Amino acid sequence: MATPIKRIGLLTSGGDCAGLNAAIRAVVLRAQFHGWEVFGIRDGTQGLADRPVRAEKLDPATMTASMMRMGGTILGTTNKGNPFFYPQPDGTLRDRSPDYVDGVKQLGLDALIGIGGDGSLDILARLIKLIDIPFVGIPKTMDNDVAQTELAIGFHTAVAVATEALDRLQPTAASHARVMVLEVMGRDAGHVALEAGLAGGADVILIPEIPWSIDSIARKIEAVRNGGRNFALVVVSEAVRTAEGVGVKKLQVDGQQRYGGIGEYVAQMLADKTGAETRVTVLGHVQRGSPPTHTDRLLGQALGVHAVNLLAAGKYNRMVAWIDREVTDVPLDDVAGKSQTVNPNGTMVQTARALGICLGD
Repeated sequence: MATPIKRIGLLTSGGDCAGLNAAIRAVVLRAQFHGWEVFGIRDGTQGLADRPVRAEKLDPATMTASMMRMGGTILGTTNKGNPFFYPQPDGTLRDRSPDYVDGVKQLGLDALIGIGGDGSLDILARLIKLIDIPFVGIPKTMDNDVAQTELAIGFHTAVAVATEALDRLQPTAASHARVMVLEVMGRDAGHVALEAGLAGGADVILIPEIPWSIDSIARKIEAVRNGGRNFALVVVSEAVRTAEGVGVKKLQVDGQQRYGGIGEYVAQMLADKTGAETRVTVLGHVQRGSPPTHTDRLLGQALGVHAVNLLAAGKYNRMVAWIDREVTDVPLDDVAGKSQTVNPNGTMVQTARALGICLGD
């Protein structure tokens, strides 16, 4: 017989995005309805590994509507330090999963809700099997690449920011007869680039799912010129590879390699090939830290409430999802370790092609 739930843990893990605070608020307020306490775990799973464990009781009285207007996460998060391969000062890796299990026990949790992307949910799914307590996952990622859900928290805001950037780049591009290249986030999926490019009227959209050639892009730019327009807009997902098939990454101070620089690469190739004057804008974390759109606020609340409802109904090891304009849930095992990239034959790609947008191939 399952232990009655009285105290649940809540954490946000992986990269931050808009809409997380709306989900946190919804979990706390819905848990109050059941008489449960909610403990917010600091900095994702890292708060469970630290000693003393870093967590605090979340007071429903402080969960005001103003929270939903805030970007980021009030709990903090991390996208480093895999519990099963935790980096040590000497450069070696160690399995620290027992520390995380012990952290949950120290908090006296009866259940856990984790808000994360595909990688975070995969790690949490593995930890839960060791901890053996009820768990429900909530999908969030500005990349929108979590499997089994049509939308993840943060995606709508990221697309809105990228679309606004194109709206702002268009007038200055026309004023100076330039080709503007906008590099947007998208770790291994091109959903943000594709949808923002469509919404913002881009002439060229490059995504990692579709190979590209500079000749194809150059033909499109020439066609734009021949049509009497003196400017063009190009959107590039950060995970797009070079002509040699290599991802463009930069070394960070923490020793990790992260995507960045493909926009400059494409702009230079385009300038050399066509003689066009090019300029590059890299949106970067502007897409993450923005106040959430109404869609991400609504989605965060709907998924947060449903996560608590699942625990109350005794339905565990599930991920809440948004499918066919309704909130639902799917088995966690159907999500963990999987991702949802752009379908090269899907509706959005077909729409882009039908509108004459060049996808690089």
